[in-house]
Amino acid sequence: MAEWADLVAFVRHEYRVIKDETDEIRIRLSYGDDDYEERAQTVVIAREIFDRREDWVQIATPFARIDEVDLATVLTEVGNTIVVGGLVVMGEHLVLRHSLPLVNLDINEFTDPLELVAGSAELLEQQFTGRDDY
Repeated sequence: MAEWADLVAFVRHEYRVIKDETDEIRIRLSYGDDDYEERAQTVVIAREIFDRREDWVQIATPFARIDEVDLATVLTEVGNTIVVGGLVVMGEHLVLRHSLPLVNLDINEFTDPLELVAGSAELLEQQFTGRDDY
């Protein structure tokens, strides 16, 4: 998989798409058993062009508002427990995100970080807000 269109086709086929635009697709991942959706996480998958020449894909998911949590505590937790991604502030939200180059991207190089970022954000959301807003 080396093209944005190929990745989008895969995402449309494999995940529950809730928003689909030219350079961004949003999905909703569910956590729980088959009979009951206990929690869910919205994930933004966006095409980014690095240095105006290289296609990258960014996986991002919010998990809290910055005014609702102690940022130092969240950063410490992320530093101690999160394997992929980085914590960023986007607007009023704390977002866990990860970026990958599209050129020569194998599907597992996308799906594994996607699952890790979304699952980690879900756990952080539960831990720091106790809610399921995202």
